[in-house]
Amino acid sequence: MKENILDLLKDPSYKERKIDQIARVLHQDDTENYIAFIKLMNSLEDQGDVIRDRNNNYHVLDENVFFKGKLEVNKKGFGFVRVEEDRDFYINEKHMKDAYHGDYVLVQKIPNNKGDKEEGQILRVLERGVARYVGEVKHGRKDCYVQCDDPRFTNKIFVDAAHLHGAMPGHKVVVEIKSYKPQIRGDIKEIIGHKNDPGVDILSIVHAHDVDIEFPEEVYQYIENIPDEIDQSDIKNRIDLRDTFIVTIDGDDAKDLDDAISLRRLPNHHYELGVHIADVSYYVKEDSVLDKEAFKRGTSIYLVDRVIPMLPHKLSNGICSLNEHVDRYTISCMMELDQRGHVVDHKIMPTIINSNHRMTYKNVNRIINGEDLPEYNDAKDMFFLMKEVAEILNKKRKRRGAIDFDTNEAVIHVNDEGTPIDISLRTRGESEHFIEEFMLCANETIAEHFKWMEVPFIYRIHEDPKQKKLQQFVNIARPLGYKIHGSLDHIKPRELAKVVEQSVGKPEHPVISTLLLRCMQKARYDAQCLGHFGLADEFYTHFTSPIRRYPDLLVHRLIRTYLFENKFDKIGHYEEVIPYMAEHSSQREKVAIDTEYDVEDMKKAEFMLNHIGETFKGVISSVTGFGFFVELDNTVEGLVHMTTLRDDYYVYNEDQMMLVGERTGKQYRLGDEVVVTCVDVNKVEKKVDFEVKSDKKRRRSFKDKKYSKKKSYGKKPQKGKKVYNKKRKG
Repeated sequence: MKENILDLLKDPSYKERKIDQIARVLHQDDTENYIAFIKLMNSLEDQGDVIRDRNNNYHVLDENVFFKGKLEVNKKGFGFVRVEEDRDFYINEKHMKDAYHGDYVLVQKIPNNKGDKEEGQILRVLERGVARYVGEVKHGRKDCYVQCDDPRFTNKIFVDAAHLHGAMPGHKVVVEIKSYKPQIRGDIKEIIGHKNDPGVDILSIVHAHDVDIEFPEEVYQYIENIPDEIDQSDIKNRIDLRDTFIVTIDGDDAKDLDDAISLRRLPNHHYELGVHIADVSYYVKEDSVLDKEAFKRGTSIYLVDRVIPMLPHKLSNGICSLNEHVDRYTISCMMELDQRGHVVDHKIMPTIINSNHRMTYKNVNRIINGEDLPEYNDAKDMFFLMKEVAEILNKKRKRRGAIDFDTNEAVIHVNDEGTPIDISLRTRGESEHFIEEFMLCANETIAEHFKWMEVPFIYRIHEDPKQKKLQQFVNIARPLGYKIHGSLDHIKPRELAKVVEQSVGKPEHPVISTLLLRCMQKARYDAQCLGHFGLADEFYTHFTSPIRRYPDLLVHRLIRTYLFENKFDKIGHYEEVIPYMAEHSSQREKVAIDTEYDVEDMKKAEFMLNHIGETFKGVISSVTGFGFFVELDNTVEGLVHMTTLRDDYYVYNEDQMMLVGERTGKQYRLGDEVVVTCVDVNKVEKKVDFEVKSDKKRRRSFKDKKYSKKKSYGKKPQKGKKVYNKKRKG
């Protein structure tokens, strides 16, 4: 019947379009059929397949005028509805109707005088997107209400006494919207804690991203059957490498040690590099409650003062952690490398190892730099061999055209109450680069092995950058003397890598590196081996971190299935499930990254609360139509709004990414150094506001302080205080 209705309404010669008339034409006007017919028409209208005008006449939507898509609201109130991968409509705040961020909506295209962006107005919400929010309970005139933390949802969510469930004003809560009309009303689902309690600020962000913190009880019951020591019966099925000299190298605070390294020089002057990864798939069985929970989480989440793990600590810090001087089951990728870093032979094996040393990056760097640490004398020669091999692998990647981006990463130091006391830059020594090169090599080797096996597999892919973004990069790089050869729609990574290398050591290097990074698409997981643009490699996957990433765990499971157990009867099963698993893993990775960034931005804003009125030197990191962002030496970023530039009227040049004064011709460009004063901070909204320092008198509420060239913005880290050291390998 649905098709009959749509075909009838598509007929331009059909004029009688009221519901009774349509029902009569389709012979649905008897009592029994008429009720079902009305329900179907309402359903078609709700789904946006038909539309009813002011005269209650029904029409099929003109596909050139009406569109469906997801609404993404900007913090400033306007939004965009994406209707296709490369097409979206600008929605002015006055054309939002009753839609909110995340809603699936019906949009009508409307004329846009500017002509540079398609504009639309929302006609109807087809499906609500976000139902749960995190916010603070406050007093209302009659009922309490929740003021949401998300700046994209500014409406009050009213909660009557029966649905407060013990929440009081000042509590941070999770609230679920139950009705939107005539007033937005909700039900308190969880009390996170009082807004001033230590740690509640981070927990609020975690809940806002709908991230599970605790594991279900059935998971804890399941892992009770997992032993604390290896099952001796499986040793006979493995290659025994307990006599091989193997070490782990991790951060000082790392407890989930999932990778170990062996390395030796062969008689033919080649190298044998062994990357030994914790055999997590041996303990996490497919479709078990533990496996389902790990898949649901997708990845561990690394926050300022805590980790939300993908697997319970009994596994991640226990039986699966490659601790010093204990037997552990691993999957090993043994690679023979020639003098140019090419893998000329490799083996993928189930193994058992016993790590000789639990090394830290700091100690390995000390040894490489000439310090004498007698307790590690037996490993000293291997560390220098690691340096030699890592340099060979790095040169190979550069010859291939891999792009190296220089980005600063912050370390936020907090006290026992979670208050930030300092922000410093993360430093990476040579040993960090060793491990990175070895993990990349193993990931590439595993991916190529299974690509040529032609079996269902999961890959880590990074597609070519979008031509539009590249063109903007070219527009800025060309006046600085940088040329890109070849067509932008078939650009080679080597061409972009050359530009970055040529800019190293020059003032514009941060601009070039940052702009190019923004041109890149997001890496993701896929069932197809589509290559990795940034690494300039045809084959890449994630094999090296199965404790903290589900795709790595899946790779291990596929290795076990195809290579160790020879179960090729499961090919059909994996052909069906891997595309979904890849998409889900990419989504969970995005949630994790967004959560980590939000927590970091919130803590940076909290840190700057104690520096309002102070003056700093920074670099313009982004330019927009409403102002520009300035990044300080400690990576704190704040906005200089256009309205605070009082010396001229500034116009935004999008192609050159700069603001130009109409009268003075003064320019604010990406990469320019500026001196700014911190004038306002909003911790909840994670916002820092700057003003460009000038000799003119500013607001009376802020006192000027003399600018200091020191790069320390707070107290030194106190002994014993929490400093989270992120683990990022492979």
